[in-house]
Amino acid sequence: MNQTETIDYKHGTTYAITVTALMTAVTCILAPLSIPIGPVPISLTNLAIYISLYLLGWKRGTISYLIYLLIGLVGIPVFSGFTGGPAKLAGPTGGYIIGFIAMAIIAGLVIDHFHQPWLQLIGMIVGTIICYVLGTAWFCFEAKSTVSGALSICVFPFIPGDLIKMIIAMLIGPAIKKRLR
Repeated sequence: MNQTETIDYKHGTTYAITVTALMTAVTCILAPLSIPIGPVPISLTNLAIYISLYLLGWKRGTISYLIYLLIGLVGIPVFSGFTGGPAKLAGPTGGYIIGFIAMAIIAGLVIDHFHQPWLQLIGMIVGTIICYVLGTAWFCFEAKSTVSGALSICVFPFIPGDLIKMIIAMLIGPAIKKRLR
């Protein structure tokens, strides 16, 4: 390997680490901003994740979210409503926070492998459905709620906003990625 290849490789790694850290910071800034409409608030966490997936790909996008999750787990108030700590994960909304991992992996794999916007949207929808399933199951267990009750307060009110966040990410994610390169 010659000197130029080594520099390019290091630049690529430095760039990837920097953008991963930047998107972790963006998630830490956007996620606490929430609207409390019930036990599950409207937050911008999934928007930050979707944009991260466009900029970083599924592996680094998921790593960015996992770093954010660890920051919140140690008690720094980066979760919705400026909360943090293990109690938030153990509480009724903890399943959604964990479900974002599956969402990032599924949506990210589709975004990475398919360039048609409608397929990317389907990938984000499927990832979000998995997040809803995991979060709702945990909410039912933790809050002693019925499935229909949990769906009516934890899922149905969020569907329109989540679709809007997906479309926003589809519009600005590729544009930001193009500008960064």
